[in-house]
Amino acid sequence: MKILFATMMSALMFAVTGTASAQTKPTIVLVHGAFQTEQGWGFVKGRLEAHGYSVVAIRLPGRGDDATPIDQITLDLYRAKVSEAINAQTAPVVLVGHSFGGIVISAVAEAEPDKIKSLVYLSAYLPKSGQSLDSLAHTDADSVLAKPGNFIVSDDHKYASVKDEAKADAFANDADAEGRKLIVASMIKEPLAPLATPVTLTDEKFGKVKKFYISTTEDQAVSPSLQARMLEATPVDKVIKIKAGHASFVTDPDEVTAAIIEAAK
Repeated sequence: MKILFATMMSALMFAVTGTASAQTKPTIVLVHGAFQTEQGWGFVKGRLEAHGYSVVAIRLPGRGDDATPIDQITLDLYRAKVSEAINAQTAPVVLVGHSFGGIVISAVAEAEPDKIKSLVYLSAYLPKSGQSLDSLAHTDADSVLAKPGNFIVSDDHKYASVKDEAKADAFANDADAEGRKLIVASMIKEPLAPLATPVTLTDEKFGKVKKFYISTTEDQAVSPSLQARMLEATPVDKVIKIKAGHASFVTDPDEVTAAIIEAAK
């Protein structure tokens, strides 16, 4: 009888701790980069959910059916959109930003440091206080986007776009023909003002949040040389390197998923 009781208790404890373990997995919040929407995260989102994670993919304002006037689209508005999502969660989240999303998640971490378990930068801009995407991109001579005529500013200075002929080389250089078409077709024009807005970051807030960086060694948009310089200027807790280009969430979603899960643990 004692043996049976002990066995039953062990089984019960295993079930309870198993349930608790599943419940303690953090929600993962994904923030897309410039010229994209949240749909680009589809392959990674599905894989993370298959591993038992709750996932929220943010669509930043000014895209799709969002009718926010262009003059009202700011970095603060992006920050508020992401903050709203993480404040809807019951526990700190893993906040992932791709490319320009690195600027956004940095601003969110400064505003909401206690809501974030860790930040994950995927081939992303990793700013110091006072820097913007624009200021960092101007130092990236190795990027395809730095070549004359590839980065286009609209006549009214409200939007940016990428020259059609340069899109695949910048974002999908490691993709097959079908992947290149998919990535290029997904690209949209980008509100310009947030790209030029610097972030203010402090050691007391942004500095205390754990950070991971997924470095893409074949990147032609945010070059490996710029990634290395940003990491030297702002060290992170761990760098995970993957052999992929800028749109690795499409071309190598398994590696991206594995890296995000490592940060989530």
